Amino acid sequence: MDPDGTTAVLVTGGSGFVGSHLVKRLLERGYRVHATVRSAAATAKLRPLRGMQEAHPGQLSLFEADLLAEGSFDEAMSGCRTVFHVASPFRMPEKIKDGRREMVDPALLGTRNVLAAVERTPTVDRLVLTSTVGAIFGDYSDVLEMDDGVLSERYFNTTSTVDNNPYHYAKTVAERAAWDAEAAQDRWRMVSVNPGLILGPSLTPTSESGSLFLLQELFKGYFFYGAPDFSFTTVDVREVATAHIAAAENPEASGRYIVASQTMTSFHEMARTLRTRHPRDLRLPRAALPHWPVRLLGPAFGLSQEYVRKHLGIRFRVDNSRSMSELGITYRPIEQTLLDHYEAWRHRRTAQ
Repeated sequence: MDPDGTTAVLVTGGSGFVGSHLVKRLLERGYRVHATVRSAAATAKLRPLRGMQEAHPGQLSLFEADLLAEGSFDEAMSGCRTVFHVASPFRMPEKIKDGRREMVDPALLGTRNVLAAVERTPTVDRLVLTSTVGAIFGDYSDVLEMDDGVLSERYFNTTSTVDNNPYHYAKTVAERAAWDAEAAQDRWRMVSVNPGLILGPSLTPTSESGSLFLLQELFKGYFFYGAPDFSFTTVDVREVATAHIAAAENPEASGRYIVASQTMTSFHEMARTLRTRHPRDLRLPRAALPHWPVRLLGPAFGLSQEYVRKHLGIRFRVDNSRSMSELGITYRPIEQTLLDHYEAWRHRRTAQ
């Protein structure tokens, strides 16, 4: 995949949180980019991509595509050598009402539709799939059973179901389907990027990404009384975009890559970082919440007792060594990511 401006690459979900950053980085590197969007009429959501078209004349083409519509990606993929399959919905567990319809169908059927288009497009020789660490583990407690209690890409999630953590389940079955398709032929090769919770500045004003929603809860004061002891594997969206491009450009890249910082970050640590820049913001919690009220009140906020038991207070280390040694990723400090994320969120609110 050489940025010679002659061979196009495809980014599915180009207007999303990750997709828009990836499109921007590819254009800056000189690629001719095809990007799919759900609707060309979504004016606000497409504004960043329209701006990129103006900044890079002739380099970016937009195509409408529906994850659930067979053949929907054929036109956009035509002539492309590399496909970045980014499009897939992400919502926090408490916001999912119908796991199969909201999560599994778009992830699995969408991936199958993209794979079918790859099979019909002879120019494609590499697929870079946006997966998640959630395809490696279902609950945090699962990681404690891994070697030395360290998260490693050697494992696959075997505990999630359509009813228990449907987002993780959806991404797991979608990634497995993609690996099965790759193994069944020898024309194209796949690399999987498995990021943690993706944070950082959003280029799009209307993203529905669950990671943005999670931080909004913190910013808006939902936890002003105290931060529950939940921690997250985190990564900056800009590192995720870099990882995708490296996975495509490095001919030796293969298999799965965890793209996340080595250490987890808690709600309390996030709030403490943000207060260094905004010490008077009363919405940001100043204390960590004891475990007992979270266990008691969790169900009222959509968190089952089982979910709380398998996540609250649990931390583990992340083996991200392959992403650094083979993809050349350098992880910026989480403090910088959080502050950039917060400033972009404040800017969007004032601009609305």
